[in-house]
Amino acid sequence: MEIKKKEIKYRGKTIEELQALDVREFAEHLPARKRRTVLRNFQAHEDFVSRIQDKNNKRKQIKTHIRDLVVVPALVGMKIQIYNGNKFVPVDVTIEMLGCKLGEFAPTRAKIIHTSLNKKIKVKRK
Repeated sequence: MEIKKKEIKYRGKTIEELQALDVREFAEHLPARKRRTVLRNFQAHEDFVSRIQDKNNKRKQIKTHIRDLVVVPALVGMKIQIYNGNKFVPVDVTIEMLGCKLGEFAPTRAKIIHTSLNKKIKVKRK
């Protein structure tokens, strides 16, 4: 008995089927807000994908400041560095990220680490 690896799908379609679609056809499978964003800016999405594929063929790093682009199937499997306002955060795009915006994977706010209460008390006593 063979154990098959679970096939990951997005809205009932495999990644191969999704990659065969262009940006506007893929937009039909997105939720309303993301669909509206993609359809209004489909040219920007297509230009970004074509630039990334050119850089990927030349083995160059892919860096971007564009945080509001929706992840489309052509980006799956690529390594993109997204600017968070301070530095570029490396992100590996997976099928689970489809339909999300690039900025969701590069947090802009740092996690706050508070010092312990004991250290503050010792400093005040001296």
